[in-house]
Amino acid sequence: QVQLAESGGGLVQSGGSLRLSCTASGIIFRNFNMGWFRQAPGKERQLVAQIGANGYTKFYDDDVKGRFTISRHDAEKTTYLQMDRLKADDTDVYYCNAQYGSGWSTNWGQGTQVTVSS
Repeated sequence: QVQLAESGGGLVQSGGSLRLSCTASGIIFRNFNMGWFRQAPGKERQLVAQIGANGYTKFYDDDVKGRFTISRHDAEKTTYLQMDRLKADDTDVYYCNAQYGSGWSTNWGQGTQVTVSS
């Protein structure tokens, strides 16, 4: 079962940038699609970006397209989310996860808080 550790969150002003990192263990990382999710209190977790095991296939939610960039470093078993031109609406707890078939691991990490001040 995958173990995930997110980091890099913090407080930033609107228009600023942050780079999130997610390190995975317990899996052959290079074989897995990876995704970044975010969740606000009382709301469901939402997929915002996904990267294929090939490193090229990428998906972005419309709310973040053009502002966020997902990448991966297989040797370091790490997935990154570069977040630029941040908005107050991007304030959430951000999580990463590994895709198993058509679903995602049920073993979530602790997440990392991103707070954007307007």
